[in-house]
Amino acid sequence: MGDQIKTPAVELSVVIPTFKERGNVAELVRRLDASLTGIAWEAIFVDDNSPDGTAAAVKEIAGRDYRVRCLRRVGRRGLAGACIEGMLSSAASYVAVIDADLQHDEKALPLMLAKLRGGEADLVAATRYVAGGSAASFSEKRGAISQLATMLTHQLVGTKLSDPMSGFFMMRRDRFDEIAPRLSPAGFKILLDIAAGSKLRVAEQPYSFGERFEGESKFNIQIGVEFLGLLLAKMTGDLVDPRFIFFGLVGSIGLVVHLTVLFTGLLLHEPFRAAQIIATFVAMTSNFLLNNELTYRDRRLKGWGMLRGFVLFCLIASVGVLANVDLASWLYVERPIWWVAGAVGAVMSVLWNYAMSTLFVWRAR
Repeated sequence: MGDQIKTPAVELSVVIPTFKERGNVAELVRRLDASLTGIAWEAIFVDDNSPDGTAAAVKEIAGRDYRVRCLRRVGRRGLAGACIEGMLSSAASYVAVIDADLQHDEKALPLMLAKLRGGEADLVAATRYVAGGSAASFSEKRGAISQLATMLTHQLVGTKLSDPMSGFFMMRRDRFDEIAPRLSPAGFKILLDIAAGSKLRVAEQPYSFGERFEGESKFNIQIGVEFLGLLLAKMTGDLVDPRFIFFGLVGSIGLVVHLTVLFTGLLLHEPFRAAQIIATFVAMTSNFLLNNELTYRDRRLKGWGMLRGFVLFCLIASVGVLANVDLASWLYVERPIWWVAGAVGAVMSVLWNYAMSTLFVWRAR
């Protein structure tokens, strides 16, 4: 066998999920280099096929710095999934997650690593909400939302994290490998998913949340909805997948859309049959678009794939309607309690639509 090429053993992998962060890449690598002196580290940029050339910028740096590498994901998106894939690609003793926008203080990393090395914790979460931490850069609105989310988390899930909305943390890589199969790739708040209900020993490290260096914030109402879905999943002990919760939420919205369109059609003196057909089509369209943007955001369909997916979704939903009606009718004959029969039929329809949509419309690639 020929001589093997040896590189220094890496102690710390810093996973950086990115989407349209080209302008921040070089500065973040420079800051990591300055902060992690004396530590064998690597930076794993996990890019969701950014249209601004983020992956190309990372690879250009990686060409001259062996500590930097790029994991480019095509056909899927989502911060949690990117973090999971990045951490699973590591062979280091410790893994950290940090944002690419430079709002997380990289100077906290050596302090977090020291706590893990000392054996006092399996997970160290950076926090803005204890002595020594600060979220002064938050706008009044975003600060209020963050505090509300923290309160809800403490009340509904009971986690001891002072800052469960944080996306800045470090943990032992072997412990992450153990829990990775139960984590959801959907959503944005992976720290809460990791810590809630786990037996990890958790420590915290205060830091000051900074201003964004370049680019635009990814914070929007969709992140809030996904966070609520994750909370509900944790309240059920992970028996219910967050994606199924989103699917059910979209279905509820579709029912409101259906009834609204049906009522409007009847007000306009349309025959009931015609109004029902129109309402059904509008509701199916609404459900498909919302599921594409929310439930299956990480597998979002575009172009011709979106048109094909819509047709397939309508066919699946039609079968679900038939299953709903047949099962409900049979139950009503056997036991004539209308609301029980109706509810069981509706649940059957939702389960069918969710399973088939996941398998065939928004299948994992």
